[in-house]
Amino acid sequence: MNNSKTKRMVGIGLFTAIVIVLQLTAGFLRFSQFSISLVLIPIVVGAAVYGPLSGAWLGFIFGITVLLTGDAATFMAVDPMGAIITVLVKGIFAGLCSGLVYKAVEKKNRYLAIVLAALTCPIVNTGLFLIGCLVFFMDTIAGWAQALGFGDNAGEYMIVSLVGINFIIEFALNVVLVPVIGRIIKIGQKS
Repeated sequence: MNNSKTKRMVGIGLFTAIVIVLQLTAGFLRFSQFSISLVLIPIVVGAAVYGPLSGAWLGFIFGITVLLTGDAATFMAVDPMGAIITVLVKGIFAGLCSGLVYKAVEKKNRYLAIVLAALTCPIVNTGLFLIGCLVFFMDTIAGWAQALGFGDNAGEYMIVSLVGINFIIEFALNVVLVPVIGRIIKIGQKS
């Protein structure tokens, strides 16, 4: 195995470990019933440094860790297969899309590529979560909405209660940390 393949394998391994550790500690950062995903940052960096497929791998690891830590327990109780599909698909595509966006823009403007990749990850992650909710859990969510005084407006409940605060914080963290991500990517690409 040549030196660059070894560096790549070690780098992806390190990002995999970072994703697992961050997701395991995410339970300590709760602003509603779901934890804030700080793990999106290393997924973006890994996808930019090692490519879209590495981003998909890191998103998959994120999803597996979410399932193993019980962060998806509420939805697992309603529809286990729907929860597994939603969690894995949102993680994989968040990483894959971030990597694809970075790759598409990096030759024109690396900083813009970082910004767009960092913003893509939480948008895809949250968007696919909402789609999963619509496809697999809508009846249950409608019941939750009524019980909490949202009446028949399950969509408002989903935005306000399920993803609102989490999405804003995840999105803001990615925006604030873009300069740091840029430096990490530069260092990763030099080695």
